[in-house]
Amino acid sequence: MNTRETVNEEQAEHRLRALLQQMDSVRDINVAHEVMSADMGIDLVVSFRRGKSRHKLLVEVKANAEPARVRNAIWQLHSAAETYGADAYTMLAAPYISPASRQICRESGIGYIDFAGNAYLSVGGLEIDHRTDVKPKTEQRVLRSLFKPKAAAVLHTMLKDPKHQWRIGDLAQQADVSAGHASQVGQQLRQREWAEQSDEGVWLSDPNALLDMWREEYEPPSGERVQLYTHLHGRELQDAVRSVMTGRTDVELLYASFSAADWIAPFARTGRTYFYADERGLARLQVRLELQSASKGANIDILIPDDPKVFQTAMLLENGLVSTDPVQTYLDLSIAGERGREAAEHLRAEALQW
Repeated sequence: MNTRETVNEEQAEHRLRALLQQMDSVRDINVAHEVMSADMGIDLVVSFRRGKSRHKLLVEVKANAEPARVRNAIWQLHSAAETYGADAYTMLAAPYISPASRQICRESGIGYIDFAGNAYLSVGGLEIDHRTDVKPKTEQRVLRSLFKPKAAAVLHTMLKDPKHQWRIGDLAQQADVSAGHASQVGQQLRQREWAEQSDEGVWLSDPNALLDMWREEYEPPSGERVQLYTHLHGRELQDAVRSVMTGRTDVELLYASFSAADWIAPFARTGRTYFYADERGLARLQVRLELQSASKGANIDILIPDDPKVFQTAMLLENGLVSTDPVQTYLDLSIAGERGREAAEHLRAEALQW
């Protein structure tokens, strides 16, 4: 057993003891380590007395509790329970157990405890249910890496048609990333049971869960934000923007946020027009829209992103204009205050139903 596994077992024992000791009705807590062979999947056997009855917890400790790994651990626990008898209660312990993994445990009749503060068990009339929204820094880093620009390009590609089965090479080419990076993203998606793999390729089996988590972890593209004023409005403004967007292969310019949503799923009107633009796009907008600096009353909001991958989300509209696709628009709206969140959910209902 390596040092990390030892630390996790010690932490699991400490957490379980502390949890049970909080219960006035529980006494005589005893913990045994690795009392069965490793292939039985039992790291701790915790026994305690409550009233006249003695109860036994079979605990499997995992360093990682992603859904796919949890299902495997549950199979091990069920096998071990057959050896120990029907009165043994099985549990999973890990540094962090996500809401999805917790749900899998509950549906399988398995208890759980993690080091972030989540715990559930129901045995012998004793029921404990602790929940926290805290995510360990390691979990936050892993999730954020999944939604960084390169990985996000893979996700955008897959979300355009979740049921499409992608060969890694084709997925990498379409997303403009390396095959190794596309493969890593696919592996993370499968471990969280957001994707599945077949002989034909990888596809998204739960795009809604993926999008839910992306929304929670979303960080907008970094870059320079420019806020300016134009006297143009309505059809005149639209025609001026179209003249910059169409027929230009050397300019990156997209309607974004509320303005993209106006074309995809109209809901919340604002007094501003939002864009993603590169330097050339900004320069042409400044000329064509006769943009002026304004300390107050700005009605044009432009983000010049540091990473150009956001332009890969471009969607050509029937009227010849170009906007961010529904997924990128949804994410941007989700962080745009209460009105933005309402517009995001409207857009999701209209354009992101899989």
